[in-house]
Amino acid sequence: MVGKRETISFANNKTQELWRSFMPRRKEIPFSIGTNLYSLEIYGASFFANFNPNTPFEKWAAVEVSAFGTTPCEMETYTLLSGLYAVFLYKGAASAGSKAFEYIFGTWLPKSDYLLDNRPHFEILGEKYKNDDPDSEEEIWIPIRVKR
Repeated sequence: MVGKRETISFANNKTQELWRSFMPRRKEIPFSIGTNLYSLEIYGASFFANFNPNTPFEKWAAVEVSAFGTTPCEMETYTLLSGLYAVFLYKGAASAGSKAFEYIFGTWLPKSDYLLDNRPHFEILGEKYKNDDPDSEEEIWIPIRVKR
């Protein structure tokens, strides 16, 4: 993947600024694959166990690439390793997305046969993604591992 990253927190959420700075420059990225955009979050190992909205994490705005070429200025590369993920389709305005995450972490995950894994979380913003439109769709990918 190639994109821009920012250290943010839920209390100091700079996601909109990150995307505003990335979107006008995304076409500069060589070897991009398709039109999907990726919103990637990298949390520390104890982020969810000791949740605090002020705890910083890494947020990426990125595209998938087939190879790393010349990376545009102010952008970086990231290799997303494979693993087991739970995938959820979210339909609705981006501003109301917190309800989907509340369901995933508060209801689905505790009742499932899985635990949260310490790998990146991400959302795929594809053709049907329309930002704050109530008909917008995106995929939410949550890293999981089997309970033992």
